Amino acid sequence: MVARAPRKRMYRTMQGRMVDIEKLRAANETVQAVGNMNVNARGDVIGPGGKVVAPKSEVITKYYQKPKGAVDDTPIVKQTPAAKPKAEDKPAMKTVKITPKSVEKKPEPKIVTPKVEEKPADKKGIDAALDGLE
Repeated sequence: MVARAPRKRMYRTMQGRMVDIEKLRAANETVQAVGNMNVNARGDVIGPGGKVVAPKSEVITKYYQKPKGAVDDTPIVKQTPAAKPKAEDKPAMKTVKITPKSVEKKPEPKIVTPKVEEKPADKKGIDAALDGLE
């Protein structure tokens, strides 16, 4: 049995053109990718001027060197909180007596009742409804 050659990934666009995606990726792998990660299409870290700072293989090895769940052996030193001031250090509070003269009374709101107009008793039905339209 003879091994087949790898098949090219050709795609048909909406307009009917044939596009080779692998060829397009290879042609644009040094172009900076869209986003805020500062990498190119290959995954290399790009510095100022578009120069490669760290290749993708270096980034991957650095990522996998230390597992995510690893614990450091160095203990965390707790910082002691600042000493709280004692009650004797606080200034004495001044007491103020409230007398009835010093308390202000708020005025009570006035209640306004709406006036109801009396309708004449002689008009009924349609005549009463059409009275305001004239």
